[in-house]
Amino acid sequence: MSAIDHQALPEPPADLSEHSARLVHTIIAETALAGAISFARYMQMALYEPGLGYYSAGLRKFGPGGDFITAPEVSSLYSRAVANQCRQILAALHEPVILEFGAGSGRMAADLLTHLAGLRSLPRNYLIMETSADLRQRQQQRLSEALPDYYPNIIWLDTLPEEPLDAVIVANEVLDALPVHRVTLKDGIVHEQMVSISDGSLAFAGRELSSTLNEYCRLHDVINCDCDDGYTTELHTGYAPWLGSLSALLRRGVILLVDYGYTGAEYYSPERRAGTLLCHYRHRVHDDPFWYPGLQDITSSVNFSAVNTIAQQCGLDLLGYTTQAGFLLGSGLDQLYAEQVCNDDIDRYRLNQEVRTLTMPDAMGERFQVMALGRGMDLPLQGFSFTDLSHRL
Repeated sequence: MSAIDHQALPEPPADLSEHSARLVHTIIAETALAGAISFARYMQMALYEPGLGYYSAGLRKFGPGGDFITAPEVSSLYSRAVANQCRQILAALHEPVILEFGAGSGRMAADLLTHLAGLRSLPRNYLIMETSADLRQRQQQRLSEALPDYYPNIIWLDTLPEEPLDAVIVANEVLDALPVHRVTLKDGIVHEQMVSISDGSLAFAGRELSSTLNEYCRLHDVINCDCDDGYTTELHTGYAPWLGSLSALLRRGVILLVDYGYTGAEYYSPERRAGTLLCHYRHRVHDDPFWYPGLQDITSSVNFSAVNTIAQQCGLDLLGYTTQAGFLLGSGLDQLYAEQVCNDDIDRYRLNQEVRTLTMPDAMGERFQVMALGRGMDLPLQGFSFTDLSHRL
């Protein structure tokens, strides 16, 4: 991990610094008791510790005043294109629902449902899994105002339903926030990067891989390349339980995964020797996960080849894999743009910039990937009609 210039990061106000200090105290107490904890456990606490973690506390995360901007925040065109794909799937299901993981500000749900309402294709219910009480409150306010007639059909969940569903499950930038293990190559041997205490602060310490992580490395060709000592990367052991729970829930339907990531060969290539771990704070990106835990997002790029392998082990079918640009074009982005564009120069420029951000390779267009997994679906999904890159997995 490279050093960062902490002076380039804005210092948080005193109340937020104290908030982070409380979380650090909790993490250090657990670490001291155990001697060391895995990075996956550290990441879990930093992001999801009740009342203290980044996604569990009431911190502003999305939009210009937050830490990052997601595609639904860039333009309503994104969610409307996703709605077009949902409409095709919903039409093939009996009394279907849509389940969205981590609905953020609620903008995607509002734009998607508004578009489906205009198409007379609303699902029976719209379910939202949201771990943050603060975000849930914001979503409820936004959706009650945007869709007052449909609002009683929107249901917030604390746990997944027990009964299987016919559904479209949407997970936009969810997989990147699942905790990961960190490993590094030392003297030709792969070691796990643990989190320990050094001079009263959190720091990395190495240990030999457990049999579980060794097996993961074997199955997914981790560091199966000509790599030098110091090569560092991530292991995504959180995929299996998460996909397993979705497989158990999905009777018939499609899971749409949208995230930044790579195929396995790209992920574990020699040139990606520092791994993909990134931290986001006030629209600044850096690589120090110990900087004010609880105040910054910590993410890891998605290994879509591993997702595909694990999904098939869970009994799910791969229905398509492509870039975000390819998916949006296949889902009717051109037509949506034509319907919205107007003669006003300022509005047209704004809309053009939104499309550029969503589709151009140097923006979100190729950095973000879309994968569709499903069960009992034999129709070709329109989102992958422009281009399907499943052969790369």
